[in-house]
Amino acid sequence: MDQATHSAAEIFPHIRIVMGMVVGLGLTRLLSGIARIVQHPRGYALYPVHLAWVGMVFLMLVHFWWWEFGLFHIDSWTFGKYLFLIFYSTTLFLMCALLFPDSMLDYKSYEDFFISRRVWFFGLLAATFVLDIIDTLLKGREHFAHFGHEYLIRTPVFLVLCIAAIFTTNRTFHMLFVAAALIYQISWILRLFDTIA
Repeated sequence: MDQATHSAAEIFPHIRIVMGMVVGLGLTRLLSGIARIVQHPRGYALYPVHLAWVGMVFLMLVHFWWWEFGLFHIDSWTFGKYLFLIFYSTTLFLMCALLFPDSMLDYKSYEDFFISRRVWFFGLLAATFVLDIIDTLLKGREHFAHFGHEYLIRTPVFLVLCIAAIFTTNRTFHMLFVAAALIYQISWILRLFDTIA
């Protein structure tokens, strides 16, 4: 069947289901990792910064699923747009996989693991902020303008912090970064995404 015979309202649920599968895999990875910590509390020493990033990525995943409802307003779907959304959700999944590896045998603790994998983790986190710009533009100029100047400041600031996090092992920096990110993300969601228009 030709795509022209399908309305955007018919196409969007199909795309949302595929995105939901990838997001669901990410959530499963995080929840399984937390369950493993609960089941084996003496297995590896915990690291509060690592756990805080687990919370942050969990919040990012559920927020991603919430705000992507805005894609319902797209009138014309292409394979390129579909592929982009799968890539975006896959990036979020990979962050989950980097927080909880299949095996911890090569590491002494979660701190050792997190610090040694920080280049990949913060590289992917930086990528999500770039992908978010494209995603926001996909929803239209009016949607992009809705976030005002704050969006234009927020994104480069987070990118700079991610780059700094890649290059530093300073524990205080990492603690302050995740604390600020969590507080800001919660504020961002409550102020701008509490309801779907």
